[in-house]
Amino acid sequence: MKSKKRLATALYLAGMIGLTGCGGGEEPAAPPVMPVTVATPVVQDVVDWDDFVGKFEAIQNVDIRPRASGYLQSVHFTDGQFVRRGQTLFTVDPRPTEAALAQARAQLARAQAMLTNARTELARSRTLAAQRAASIEEVESRLAAVRTGDADVAAARAAIRAQQLNLGFTRVTAPISGRITERKVDPGNSVIADQTVLTTIISTDPLHFAFEGSEALILKYQRQNAGNRTGTAVRIKLQDEAAYTHSGRLDYVDPLVNAGSGTVHARAVVANPAGFLKPGMFGNLRLAASQPYRALLVPDTAIVTDAARRVVYVVDRAGTVAARPVQLGPLVGTLRVIRSGISPKDRIVIDGLQRAIPGQKVDPKPGNIRPNGGPEPMAPAPASVPASVATPAGK
Repeated sequence: MKSKKRLATALYLAGMIGLTGCGGGEEPAAPPVMPVTVATPVVQDVVDWDDFVGKFEAIQNVDIRPRASGYLQSVHFTDGQFVRRGQTLFTVDPRPTEAALAQARAQLARAQAMLTNARTELARSRTLAAQRAASIEEVESRLAAVRTGDADVAAARAAIRAQQLNLGFTRVTAPISGRITERKVDPGNSVIADQTVLTTIISTDPLHFAFEGSEALILKYQRQNAGNRTGTAVRIKLQDEAAYTHSGRLDYVDPLVNAGSGTVHARAVVANPAGFLKPGMFGNLRLAASQPYRALLVPDTAIVTDAARRVVYVVDRAGTVAARPVQLGPLVGTLRVIRSGISPKDRIVIDGLQRAIPGQKVDPKPGNIRPNGGPEPMAPAPASVPASVATPAGK
């Protein structure tokens, strides 16, 4: 029985070996064709922007000092309110100045009386001199007295004007329109002309937005625009804002480069009619770095890193995948501007990148790239290294 079992086992193994040998000449099955989603690039007019960090500054910042010494009598504003140019802010006790003005007017009346008397004496002396009853020397003496009287009257009138000015200076008025800070001196305290700071007025509309740009960036602007960057559009967003909602214009670029930091100071003027923006606030600024131009855009997720290169996968008519090296431009929302490397008719793999292998065939499924019209991404960058971004032209 054992010999029969051994024979059966040997025959079974021989059969299996034979079956295996007969199948050795067959080719392995071809790998399945994997589906991917493809779409042609979006063609759109865009504008490039450079990012900076800066802060708002008041165009005018004036410390209010009295021009008359004395005791502060009253305050005519509420801390923090908006005041207009010429509005009365403080009153310095005017009584000493009023007394000095009355004295100056009395001096004028006295000088005028003396002048009248001198003119009368001169007329009498001339009459007597004509009758040979007075000497020429007496007439000349009377004439000198008249001239002295004229000078005394002019001096008295000048003294009155000076005292009238001093009386006006007891009313401290706003030299500019703007937001006023809290008062620094309360009524009853003594103030000194041109020394004591009573409060500060800060202009609020418009405001300046100051920032620093790198020397290399300024050189680029000068070559592109013949050195004239004033009037260029800017956009600004605050720290808690997702979109660049505040618009302005570049109005100044410092002609000197900071030798220590290699940066150039610049500023933009921004309208602030509602007074929401405050001097000292920080924000992110975007400066228009180009005129509107036609660009090809693909999803930023469709770009693959290949060592030092950036490539996109393109599917030809035969369904074969090819890697195309591309030169990248700025972001427009979630889309990336492609400077070179593709054409408007190329079918770009936008989904299923892990299934796309260069040289292999795929099953391309048509898709669409939606032009990005959503909010601009938050991408703040240091002032010395501006970030490259773009937006659709006209937005």
